[in-house]
Amino acid sequence: MNPFYHRARFLKSAAKLSQAPADQGIEVAFAGRSNAGKSSALNLLCNQKSLARTSKTPGRTQLLNFFSLDEQRRLVDLPGYGYAKVAEQVKTIWQSALADYIAQRECLRGLILMMDVRHPLKKFDIQMLEWNIHHGLPTHILLTKADKLKPGAAQRTLRSVQEELAEFPEITLQLFSSLKRQGIDEAHEVLDIWFDLPVKG
Repeated sequence: MNPFYHRARFLKSAAKLSQAPADQGIEVAFAGRSNAGKSSALNLLCNQKSLARTSKTPGRTQLLNFFSLDEQRRLVDLPGYGYAKVAEQVKTIWQSALADYIAQRECLRGLILMMDVRHPLKKFDIQMLEWNIHHGLPTHILLTKADKLKPGAAQRTLRSVQEELAEFPEITLQLFSSLKRQGIDEAHEVLDIWFDLPVKG
């Protein structure tokens, strides 16, 4: 576990891209279907219990939430997509903010995409991957809630998704479990590269 990420602090929320911090430095964003375990993963990777708000109600993250690591590096919690018990008008607004962020944010270095290991590559996940490929954005998938499957079944799902995405070298993936604290170091290694952190030796 890299203690660098423990210094994450809430910076600001933005309902639209124009309210975001200055487009400079390096950002890595976290995205995923509502209830895919996005906030739990972000909290675990930063070793903080309540950095990102978690909820059993899908769709609680409705803003772009920025967290500073240092003066030049930020993590961004994006609105959950897919199912959410909110008004259609509200959903349209925050999906637009998410799309604008990915398309226009110059300092965005990579995207961590959360998918429930039991339900990978759903319609909105594939749409998200297509967006990222179109914009040349590297994507690292966390197959979350890996503890919900037996190890053999989780590994088979991992291989199946790898095979399905084999033609896209800019997409990497791993198993992850916030409950079992599985996959932290592997995810940190990806973040270290995107954030241009010194190689530990």
